Amino acid sequence: MQYSGLHNYCKSKKGCQHEFKTEWGVDRYMLSGKMFAMIGGDKAGKPIITLKGSPMENLALRENFSDIIPGYYMNKEHWNSIYLEGHVPDDLIKKMIDASYHLVFSGLSKKLQKEIETSS
Repeated sequence: MQYSGLHNYCKSKKGCQHEFKTEWGVDRYMLSGKMFAMIGGDKAGKPIITLKGSPMENLALRENFSDIIPGYYMNKEHWNSIYLEGHVPDDLIKKMIDASYHLVFSGLSKKLQKEIETSS
């Protein structure tokens, strides 16, 4: 999947806040200050997206796709990184973005959830 498509897809999520973290060279996508996606590169500069997921689903994805690895510089149980030049289908990446967003959203207070849902 192309970077611009990922960027636009992440930014389209309701309540998404985007920042470029210069010192890390990554784009971060957050919901109420909690990150749900990060696009950057590994130590060799290969482009990756890092997403939150449930531990069981994360393991299953890693077993089925060699281009999905434990979260790069993240908690290896709760985060996966996907090589963007690899062989992970675009629709699966979008589903993983959706799941990551919903995990973060569901961890917010009901008040914050309602504010995000009713924002335009």
